[in-house]
Amino acid sequence: MSNAGPFKLPLVAILRGITPEDTLAHVGALIDAGFDAIEIPLNSPRWEQSIGLAHREYGDRAWIGAGTVLRNADVDILAELGTRFIVTPNTRPSLIRYAVERGLLVVAGFATASEAFDAIDAGAQVLKLFPAATYGAAHVRALRSVLPAQVPVYVVGGVTPGTLAGFIAQGAAGAGIGGDLYKPGQSLETTQSQARAFVQAYQDAYQDIRG
Repeated sequence: MSNAGPFKLPLVAILRGITPEDTLAHVGALIDAGFDAIEIPLNSPRWEQSIGLAHREYGDRAWIGAGTVLRNADVDILAELGTRFIVTPNTRPSLIRYAVERGLLVVAGFATASEAFDAIDAGAQVLKLFPAATYGAAHVRALRSVLPAQVPVYVVGGVTPGTLAGFIAQGAAGAGIGGDLYKPGQSLETTQSQARAFVQAYQDAYQDIRG
């Protein structure tokens, strides 16, 4: 299994669409379930407020990050908020370099080997294959045969508790979990239940690899 990256549990909780009113309860539930990487995408309402709240309340217990980051100006705002990592939906070397210079860990979105190497050259510390469900686990295996072993590949997009093990078995270090973990407006109990399902699925997959 390849290097799992900086997170204790290599699963990034993607809270797309969350509001400031719901942020603290759901982030707290995810951390209690074992998640230590929380991503609030910038296409969520009042994302500055949500990220600020999460960082102030839980920044000592988890990595609080931002997703769908596209502009250097957003990186500046995020650095001031105390954000520890950003996730990009695409490979934009200039943005990656800028975020690394600002001291942020970068999880860079990519689809092809060429994009992956461009992201690595720009300083990305983690790669994000997106959309993973479209490319499949065999794509991960092929990419892992040429990518540096020390750079973890996370799979994002359509990953479920049922499909996670297949990606891990083919070399994915972890995953970003979005709609199958959190949808705007869902109950806290649903978030807790889904979080437990993903944590268990990862633990089972990891044990299978270790034999």
